[in-house]
Amino acid sequence: MPDSVALPKARVGGVELPSPVLLASGTAGHSDELAAYMDLSALGAVVVKSVASFEWQGNPAPRLHAVSGGMINAVGLQGRGVGDWTSQDLPRLRARGARVVASIWGFRESEYEAAALALNEVAAQLTAVEVNLSCPNVEHARSMFAHDAAQSSRVIAAVRRALPKTPIWAKLSPNTDRLVEVAGVVASAGADALVLVNTVLGMAIDTDTRRPVLGNGGGGVSGAAIHAVAVRSVFDVRAALRDVPIIGVGGVSHANDALELMMAGANAVQIGTATFADPRAAMKIQRGMLRWAHRRSVSSWEEIIGSAH
Repeated sequence: MPDSVALPKARVGGVELPSPVLLASGTAGHSDELAAYMDLSALGAVVVKSVASFEWQGNPAPRLHAVSGGMINAVGLQGRGVGDWTSQDLPRLRARGARVVASIWGFRESEYEAAALALNEVAAQLTAVEVNLSCPNVEHARSMFAHDAAQSSRVIAAVRRALPKTPIWAKLSPNTDRLVEVAGVVASAGADALVLVNTVLGMAIDTDTRRPVLGNGGGGVSGAAIHAVAVRSVFDVRAALRDVPIIGVGGVSHANDALELMMAGANAVQIGTATFADPRAAMKIQRGMLRWAHRRSVSSWEEIIGSAH
């Protein structure tokens, strides 16, 4: 099937995208790092690495380690801050024709709000803002916002006040038995869509040194090892929240992985860890999804979304 054959555009709430395939935050870089491997404008969007209202150095090295079925990382959200990103990185992505989703984080509600306010002047250039409530690799990780419905609600409400017209996506953690509850609360607080899920808490130990392999001790596991967790998370939230848009992420390495998340209830998917093994992974997955749909005479992504329910 020719690459030019495509299904109708994907939709995440009020956001229309040319494809349901997006690059995930944390693995696509802050700018156009992957443009050498694919046409970024052909993807649904690029979700950049999370930035705060301040510069942050991240965690001590080593920060990455391969594990069975993926990797474990404790990068710790290193970045130069929103101001630097809007002046240096955003223009490069826009020049590539990419649809850009900014990702923001903070240690407390006021810092999320500050990051959102700093994006206000470039809001018209953004497809959406993803609010990272769920990174397990910074201080106080085990009490992250995404484990607390009330805290998550306040953060989303603050970001909504700062960016009243910009689509807000809330990225949540699977490291809790309250995922469905938190998802419902942040949707009620103003999140236009939910991103499910971030990495799973884990640890790897060097059996020679008898010490954790990461400088931070533990970290977040990503890749194929967590795909089934992501599918279950999307399925459960979709069953509870029939009308809330969902972006599925977690262990998508092949077209079938992406389709599985959509059948569980995702309106779109993000490709993350797979890009470390193959920087062209997102484009290959997108083409594979189109071939799958063409062979089965699928005329709309809506035929697939939530079809496992």
